[in-house]
Amino acid sequence: MAGKTNRQQALRVRRHARVRRKVVGTAERPRLAVSRSRKNISAQVIDDASGRTLVAASTAERALRDQLGATGGGNVSGAEAVGRLLASRAKAAGVSRVVFDRGGFAYHGRVAVLADAARDEGLEL
Repeated sequence: MAGKTNRQQALRVRRHARVRRKVVGTAERPRLAVSRSRKNISAQVIDDASGRTLVAASTAERALRDQLGATGGGNVSGAEAVGRLLASRAKAAGVSRVVFDRGGFAYHGRVAVLADAARDEGLEL
């Protein structure tokens, strides 16, 4: 399976820029930014006003790699695990409401599952 072409990547970056014009994280409601590759998916809760990442989770972390086993993190179960872990870490950090930044990716598949898992854990999107 071939990787992304330069054109596909450029189009995703343009979509992300279009989303970011409207989606801004504040201290009261930080931004939940999603990034995915073929092998992993990661998410961060970011306060754009101060430029700080408050919490993060990724399938590349040792804890999730051990939990997911040989299947890896580039699938729906990995996205769900990241969403649940991120939401629990965010609640521990005192964050209950976020704005969702899909990163130029379609709100479908792994991106949607991550968002739904975060909602199920009590994070308000």
